Amino acid sequence: MSGSSSALALAARLRALTDDALIALLHARPVREGGIRDVFDLAEALLDPASVQAALTRLDRTSLAVLAAVVLLGQPDAGPIAGRVARPVAEVRPVLDRLAELALVAPLDGGVSVPEELAQVLRGWPALGLPSPEELIDAPPPAALEAVAGDARIAADRAAGERAFAAVTSVGELVSALEREPARMLQRGGVALPDWRRMLTATGAKDDAQLEAVLELAQGAGLVSPADGAWRVTPEVDAWAGATRVGRWTALASGWLDRVPAELQEQLRARAGARWGDGLLEYLDWLYPAGGDWLPERTRSVVRSAELLGIVGASVPSTAGTALLAEGADAAAAAVAPLFPPDVRQVYIQHDLSIIAPGPLAADVDRRLRETAEVESVGLASSYRVTAASVTRALTTGATIDELRALLAEVSLTGIPQPLDYLLTETAARFGSLRVGALDPEPGGPEANAHSYVRADDAALVGQLVIDQTLGPLALRRAGEHRAVSRFDAETLYWALVDARYPAVFEDDAGAIRPVRRATARSLPVEAAADPAERIVARIRDAAADQPEESGAAWNARQLELAIRGKLQVTVVVRMPDGSEVPYLLEPAALAGGRLRARDRRADIERTLPLSHIVAVEPTATPSAG
Repeated sequence: MSGSSSALALAARLRALTDDALIALLHARPVREGGIRDVFDLAEALLDPASVQAALTRLDRTSLAVLAAVVLLGQPDAGPIAGRVARPVAEVRPVLDRLAELALVAPLDGGVSVPEELAQVLRGWPALGLPSPEELIDAPPPAALEAVAGDARIAADRAAGERAFAAVTSVGELVSALEREPARMLQRGGVALPDWRRMLTATGAKDDAQLEAVLELAQGAGLVSPADGAWRVTPEVDAWAGATRVGRWTALASGWLDRVPAELQEQLRARAGARWGDGLLEYLDWLYPAGGDWLPERTRSVVRSAELLGIVGASVPSTAGTALLAEGADAAAAAVAPLFPPDVRQVYIQHDLSIIAPGPLAADVDRRLRETAEVESVGLASSYRVTAASVTRALTTGATIDELRALLAEVSLTGIPQPLDYLLTETAARFGSLRVGALDPEPGGPEANAHSYVRADDAALVGQLVIDQTLGPLALRRAGEHRAVSRFDAETLYWALVDARYPAVFEDDAGAIRPVRRATARSLPVEAAADPAERIVARIRDAAADQPEESGAAWNARQLELAIRGKLQVTVVVRMPDGSEVPYLLEPAALAGGRLRARDRRADIERTLPLSHIVAVEPTATPSAG
């Protein structure tokens, strides 16, 4: 079938598809929107060699072998195809159905055919270093999988436990960092550099690639999501953070597996008990011979995340990784649990105000300590430090100093050292001594043009704020013995004082202390762009509806225009004056003024037919001469 004839036949099939089927096709085989007005344009776009090649890069060996068999055999049905590829007919039929959904094969005269454009692409593969149609069918797969020996599995499990623990810790720190302050996303893509560096520090990632993997794990588990111009935590975070460490790892591992592309999942499951490494890449290269543009990087990304989680290490799947791939999340959880060290619930509080955990802290203890102390390091032995700012933060949330003492006494193996007791007492005494609030001043008054205030009973403290050079950008000015005002908003003033280590609290109009979360730059909500596939389908339907009464004539005219351009023979069915319908085998030459001029190949005469009398145009498989 010639190229233009292929486009005619494909346009007819596309026209018969539902909107949902058309959209699904365009999701599987995206095309450029420009210039696509109707199904004829879409058919030509799908048959473009670049589009055909892009579709073939995503097909596995079985699908490509079936296509190659159709190219080599002509117009076979499923039986001869199955014989050529040495597979049962029951396996070949679903493959043909899927290829038809991708507009790569079509039923024709009791068999199936491929467009000439696709056949030409496949025949040209050897020049690109890709398998020929015969090789797609006959080339054997690489050597059998290499089984993992017992010693290698033991070593993999030992390393897997450390990596799994570190992954849970890194994701937890990423989530905590984004809870405190979302990470701003740039319009051109990526994360703002200061926020990226902040996440690198929080997670302890050694490089950008590792941080990207941690972010992917968190997103896969549904813990973070890009929204409103920034990466933010989701409501699922609370349940995840409160789960056991094994439960948190299981959620990350399940999310990782769900995000593994379907074309890779089956291969990883097949290698649940075998080495990955070069053997995996070699097999995937055979399985997807045209996948060089996307497969290697995607595979490396999947393996990188698997290594981070302890699913695989040094190309060897761990016991937990094997269980995840072969049996599921519950089996993986049971396998990984013995690899994690037990949680501890008590810590050592030292005279320098540091807190040392002798092992991984239980989630609830860690969460309570973070409300009172600053995190210095996390891992098997985490460390924290109590500061005036951390105690003030805890008091701001509504905790009392007695509650903080009770918490520290409960978790401490060494009691509360005297320096810590002194810090608690002094901070409680100073708490609320500086109060920040919002202003809505009257024009012309002493606080005109000010938007916030800070007040204190200690007039000397207010004077210190006004002359403090670190607070100079706030342009504080005295508005009374115990009060200063600023032209900046109240939250900006509050966080500037907190960052300068002043014991500031935020109060509302009634004077009640309120907790404040640090604001982050927010982008205006951007309306999600319409699906390109949906736009194309809508445009095609609109074009067909422009002339509803003439849609049949318009459809016939477009087929005839394509036949004229491709110098094709077509069968034209004409309604005669007596109501009968007569088919003519014609080679259309021109279409103008509502009339078709064509060469009748059977009668060897030229005919001129009114377009209004043409009821159907059907492509023929034989191209015209010349």
